[in-house]
Amino acid sequence: MTVAPLILAAGYGTRMKSKLPKFLHPLAGRPLIAWSLQALEGLSDIRPLVVVGYGKDQVQDILGERVDYVVQEELLGTGHALMQAKQALYQRADQLLLLYSDMPLLRQETLTALTQLYAASEQHGPTALSMLTVEREDAQGFGRVVRNTEGTVQEIREEIDCTPRQLAIRELNPGVYCFNAQWLWDNLPLLTPSPNGEYYLTDMVGIAAAQGLRIETLSAPFDEVYGINNRIHLAVAARVLRQRINEAHMLAGVTIVDPASTYIDACVSIGQDSIIYPGTHLQGHITIGADCQIGPNSRILDSVIGDNCKVEYSVIENARMEQGSTIGPFGHLRPGAHLGENVHMGNFGEVKNSYLGPGVKMGHFSYIGDATVGENVNIGAGTITCNFDGITKNHTVLGDDVFLGSDTLLVAPITLGPRARTGAGSVVTRDVPEDMLVYGVPARSPRASEPNAPSTSTPPARDAGNMVALSTQCPVPRDTS
Repeated sequence: MTVAPLILAAGYGTRMKSKLPKFLHPLAGRPLIAWSLQALEGLSDIRPLVVVGYGKDQVQDILGERVDYVVQEELLGTGHALMQAKQALYQRADQLLLLYSDMPLLRQETLTALTQLYAASEQHGPTALSMLTVEREDAQGFGRVVRNTEGTVQEIREEIDCTPRQLAIRELNPGVYCFNAQWLWDNLPLLTPSPNGEYYLTDMVGIAAAQGLRIETLSAPFDEVYGINNRIHLAVAARVLRQRINEAHMLAGVTIVDPASTYIDACVSIGQDSIIYPGTHLQGHITIGADCQIGPNSRILDSVIGDNCKVEYSVIENARMEQGSTIGPFGHLRPGAHLGENVHMGNFGEVKNSYLGPGVKMGHFSYIGDATVGENVNIGAGTITCNFDGITKNHTVLGDDVFLGSDTLLVAPITLGPRARTGAGSVVTRDVPEDMLVYGVPARSPRASEPNAPSTSTPPARDAGNMVALSTQCPVPRDTS
């Protein structure tokens, strides 16, 4: 039998108290409707059809060509929404699998079981539909499943229309059905509007019962048929999804020290033997390699982290870290940052739209923006690339083995050749050739500032004696007191 999947996503969702349509609210990195679509994908060769209304352009932007669309121009209830789908689906399939866009916890296995239940029932006599039900105390506004004394389903009574006795029924209708498609299209015109002018899809159950057709029910897992009507429901569903996601990672070989305080979105991949510490948020599309240590209290968004990396108390956004690189504590990789292999960023370092080559060591309290940094560069504490002149973001280039003293300011656009060096506190405003030492404000070479200064063809040795000698070459303010 062929199955036509259908998602209803046309309502306002007014109880969310939001400008955003309910089915577009994010949950574990995806909008609600994307979770419904995921549960359907792979169940049929027929592309899912989505009935849209309010927020239709936003839905189409998100789902794109993964689905087909039909528009419900007037929002006259769920039965009316189904009427809009008839032309698109008529005689295309034997079964119609219908669910709502606010059921993010449904699993594909449950939907498969529902379609199989319908197919099995058809072998024993004419069947109108199979449907999910659930028994629980919190009705969430779901309709009640009304049965006769023999246990046969007679109707679905919407909560607003229930008598006090019917309100006490604990078997609920979450609104997930597998219909006999031909029967549905033939009998859909029998729907009549309720007193409020809406057509209820649930009335099709009563029509089937009146015709003496089989109506099969499948008890759904408690945690799968949780509808989202407000922000409280959204938070409850988020907790369930977070537990599922964390458990899947742990079963795949990832250590999550405290799952209750670890937030991982659905589109995150983590390699074996990586450790995720408490307070970590992994959001968006992320790939993390093997043997990494992430956290505690770190946030990574839409980034790629290689093997054997370490991120501690840091924020990474739209960035990349290659194998063996480390950041933190309290580092920040902004969009476009790329750390090569075995790069180290210390406390309170920040990189934006820049590449740091393999082996770079970046001291604490430094900012590198709009720069290309070669291999094995030492970036002293407090170094800043002055990349913005008030109009344009300018670029800085540092060659291999450059050594920047603490508190160096690099006024872009500027290039320092391989093995160039700066003294502490230098303000570099001009390009520096390879192997040259500069210092001061503005930074100059010893040859330019001192007639008898040593040659700059070979940089001074990095020992304590030479560092003292270097300090005597720098101008010292005269005491005028």
